[in-house]
Parts: sequence; C-alpha cells; structure tokens
Amino acid sequence: MRTRITELFGIEHPIVQGGMHYVGFAELASAVANAGGLGLITALTQRTPDDLAREIARCREMTDPGRVFGVNLTFLPSVTPPDYPGYVRAIIEGGIKVVETAGNNPSQWLPVLKEAGIKVIHKCTSVRHSLKAEAIGCDAVSVDGFECGGHPGEDDVPNFILLPRAADELKIPFVASGGMADGRSLAAALSLGADGINMGTRFIATKEAPVHDNVKQAIVAATELDTRLVMRPLRNTERVLNNAGVERLLEKERTLGANLKFEDILPEVAGVYPRIMKEGDMDAGVWSCGMVAGLIHDVPSVKELVHRIVDEAETIICGRLAGMVTAGRAAL
Repeated sequence: MRTRITELFGIEHPIVQGGMHYVGFAELASAVANAGGLGLITALTQRTPDDLAREIARCREMTDPGRVFGVNLTFLPSVTPPDYPGYVRAIIEGGIKVVETAGNNPSQWLPVLKEAGIKVIHKCTSVRHSLKAEAIGCDAVSVDGFECGGHPGEDDVPNFILLPRAADELKIPFVASGGMADGRSLAAALSLGADGINMGTRFIATKEAPVHDNVKQAIVAATELDTRLVMRPLRNTERVLNNAGVERLLEKERTLGANLKFEDILPEVAGVYPRIMKEGDMDAGVWSCGMVAGLIHDVPSVKELVHRIVDEAETIICGRLAGMVTAGRAAL
C-alpha cells in the first residue's frame, strides 16, 4: 500500500503512532517502526534534552535497519518553557529524520530542522490550522477530528467532515487522526482523502506499550460513551477516559463556572501521568483517551495489529468495494 505518506517518510505502511505523554518511549516507537509504520518518541516525556538523546540512542538499538522512527515535540505556551533549543539539538544530533510537532506554531524551529534534512508533520484540529502549517513549510499534517483523544480543539468537527474538507484545501499529504483503530478506519480515511492514519489510543492497548496493564484493560473495557471533555471552560478542551478523578474535575467546573481557574484543577491534571501510566492508579486524574476505545477489544502485539489493519484495509478496498463496482458495471 503506497501513499504520499509512505513515500515521504520512507515507511512500508501508512500508519503513524501518535506521540503520547508517558507512552511514546523507545519500546513502542521501535515496535511500530519494526512493523513498518512510523514510531514516535515523545520528547517532553524525557525530562531533559540529554535524556531524549539517550532515548533516541536506545530506540535506534531496538529498531531494525531501514525502519523509521521519529520524535514528537510539542510546543507549549508557558512562562517557563522547556529547553526547546536543547531538545531540537538532541533530535538533530540523534540523526532523526521525521519530527511530529504539536501545540503552538512551530515556524521558528522549521529552518534548523529543514537544514538538517528533517521532515515535519504538524498536528492540526482544523482546516485553517492545516493550511497555516502548509504555508509555513510543514511537509505534512496530522488532521485531528473531534473524536480524538487529547486536545480536539474548539470547533467540534468530526472526521467525516474534517477529512474531505482538508482534502479539498491541502496540497501537502495528511494523515487522519481520531477514531482510527482497524482496517475499516484505514480504508475510510483513504477514501476521504487522507494518505494514512495516526493512532494513539489503539497503540496504548498493545503488548509493547510501556504502560501499566490497568491502563490497557481500561481501554479494552471502555465503550465509545466512556470519554469526557474536560477543561472546556478554559478553552483547553481535552478528551479523557472517565474515572473518579475526571468526575472530581467536572464537579469543580460545574461549581465554579466562569470563575474556574487552572489552579483549581491542578490536583487532577498536574503530575498524574506517571501515577496512571506507570503505577496503574486509574483514578489519579485525567488522561487522554479517544472515543475509538469503543472499537478496541484486545491487546495484540504491535506487529499483529499493524499487519491486521493493512490486511483488513486491502480486503475492503480490493474485495468488498471493488466487488460492488464490478457488480454495478455488470448490471449496466
């Protein structure tokens, strides 16, 4: 299956692993790369640029020759920002050739990344943001629909509308993110104009994902009705899996209303990811999870999952859909 994304990144399958906090470690990134997709290390999960450099080296040791992994680098609005120059330097010196950027506009970092021969894919939640990413020189975009785990933006446009709109407007390739889980997802995304898919929640529920089994089983047990939107009053909307910590946060939102401040919800959002992902404390606070949890029913290996998705998509495209066209022509 050859698309503009497989050609751009030099990967076998048009499947990208999302950069996820306290999930995107070398174990998962290398497994996705070895299965023929694009694996991503999450830079800001690493406490320092030196830590990131070591994680890149560790991932390279675990990745087969010719396979591709990259780094996710999220630019956060902050009065005390992370050492972004240091992280960028670690990425370049580590020989990384694909970077997924997210958050704030990455334009100030594009020249140095491009000079190092790095391809940049930027995460966007709207067509207008995607067009901006194209205009500033990003090589591709990841278009995130309202279904996605994490931050879906404030427009609330689902992928059945967002993807064809992006296809109408963009010249650069893009992948569909949000609601992607299986071969049906891949076939549908390609049909709607995308050049591949980006999966986050689905890759958490795999054997190689370096998270507590409680997290994987929570995803398997969840339905499409079990996510919640939090921080909407702060215009920092995040889709998370419901739990006691989420209910505590939502109660604060209801009680404080327009007076809600970020400081009010710190106990539910600050520093909770290690407790959840490493220790399995499922009620510690909020953690990103997409509505796609309703389509996840097992915990396969990454290789099993990727190959299953590609096989299912090929069967749908070459079998079921092609059969419909052939039958229709025969009837005429």
